[in-house]
Amino acid sequence: MSIAAPPDIRVDVLLDSDEASLAEAVRAGLLGQPKRLPPRCLYDERGSELFDRITELPEYYPARCERAILNRYAPEIVTDTGAQELLEIGSGVASKTRALLYAMAGAGTLRRYVPFDVDQTVVQRSAEELTSLYPGLAVHGLVGDFSRHLGDLPPPSGRRLVAFLGGTIGNLEPEMRAEILLGLRDLLGDGDRLVLGVDLVKDERVIVAAYADSAGVTAEFTLNVLRVLNRELDADFDVGAFEPFARWDPGESRVELGLSARSAQRVTIGGLDSARVDFAHGEEIRTEISSKFTPERLERELRQAGLALERLLLDDEGLFSVALAAPIGEAGAGESPGGGA
Repeated sequence: MSIAAPPDIRVDVLLDSDEASLAEAVRAGLLGQPKRLPPRCLYDERGSELFDRITELPEYYPARCERAILNRYAPEIVTDTGAQELLEIGSGVASKTRALLYAMAGAGTLRRYVPFDVDQTVVQRSAEELTSLYPGLAVHGLVGDFSRHLGDLPPPSGRRLVAFLGGTIGNLEPEMRAEILLGLRDLLGDGDRLVLGVDLVKDERVIVAAYADSAGVTAEFTLNVLRVLNRELDADFDVGAFEPFARWDPGESRVELGLSARSAQRVTIGGLDSARVDFAHGEEIRTEISSKFTPERLERELRQAGLALERLLLDDEGLFSVALAAPIGEAGAGESPGGGA
């Protein structure tokens, strides 16, 4: 389905009403073991506001460091690739890619922006803002789920950068991560590049502080998922009966976030045919993971998906990275990555 829009804006909705519903994902997550909830439950209007606050916290280095990397290297990336189109997975309001769009416009190569996000409102809003900011820019927005719809994206209109930023690749379980990297590889033709935001393994204290901030914003963000279920699925969670947690798993090199039941209890979810979910004292609901990578691990996973790591760009503190990857088989692809701090 396409949404009526000005001539330079097109928005295609790939989700149908059943896919857009949380019900089945919540059913599978809470009635299984261990209990988990899909991360998209976190991002209602309140959740999005809280996450925006998280990205501005002093402890939360990923957004700050990624922004610094892109501000520094975007002109170089654009010059080296000659990119004419930017396809952004998980675009939001395009805040993460403004540096790339600005550099493409400055180089005179910017033809089209393709934002892909699950939220139709933000896709439409960013399309209108960017076409106003960059006269002549075409925007082809898509509303969908990147775990389902990467194969439904439009063909490129010129040399393409595919951006998947924010460290989102680390929020995926290994099997899903491998599938998504394969899907991203399929979006790239000769001369195209993947721009991937990747968080790095570092001091455990720095990592945990980013997800257990002293102001308690991340804890409130995690608790908000219960308010979403109460409102959207007529559940009766007692929000105060659950304790947020954020812990580092060194064996998996990842942070795990979620909620722990303060006491044994039973929750009824009206929107799931009044299903009853029992919790033992201390039983957990996992809401999110955030994996961290070494350069070697990243290069290995990219190669398994048919991608060669060309450059690994770092912020001045070496906390976060932006990877530039090319399809294996292209001239030069597969050489040892260069980079910069």
